[in-house]
Amino acid sequence: MRSLVIIALAFSLAVQGTLGGIECEHLSKDTCAFAVSSSGKRCVLEKHVKIRTGEETYTCRTSEIEADKLKDHIETDQCIKACGLDRKSLGISSDSLLESRFTQKLCSPQCYQTCPNVVDLYFNLAAGEGVFLPKLCEAQIGGNARRGMAELKSSGIVAPGPVHSVQFIATPPAPLNSVEFAAEPTVAPSFPPF
Repeated sequence: MRSLVIIALAFSLAVQGTLGGIECEHLSKDTCAFAVSSSGKRCVLEKHVKIRTGEETYTCRTSEIEADKLKDHIETDQCIKACGLDRKSLGISSDSLLESRFTQKLCSPQCYQTCPNVVDLYFNLAAGEGVFLPKLCEAQIGGNARRGMAELKSSGIVAPGPVHSVQFIATPPAPLNSVEFAAEPTVAPSFPPF
């Protein structure tokens, strides 16, 4: 069985090389998600709904996200299953990293050690959220998955820092007993008429 899979994979790679490689726009909805084009860009599945009829159509397109050292690749059914993925996943998102069941499958040896395309994708998605995937998997395996998830969840809330460096200087608060009252009422500043 294993040799049959290897022969089929080798044959598909030979055919792809002969025909010019994978173009995302030519892939079906059953092969699009998690595929990498001949240019090294990731393919993304999109759903379109016609307003008048409600008819759903799926298209595969080339994203701007590049795969690391990988071209002409359609993810295997074994990796889809081992990593807890869905062939009909729409778009590319780090949201699934928040689900502990998905992270368990992603970090399992069956996925993490044998599916480099999937690991590369989620490594980069996690990095975009400020999380180092090996540490997240270490926390998952070590039983501290909640902390890893908390770090990932909190990463979406943090606002970006200032463009220029800022130096904050703290001064101690004035004592409460130093309040003085004015004898005259405070007058609002006058503004010129508009």
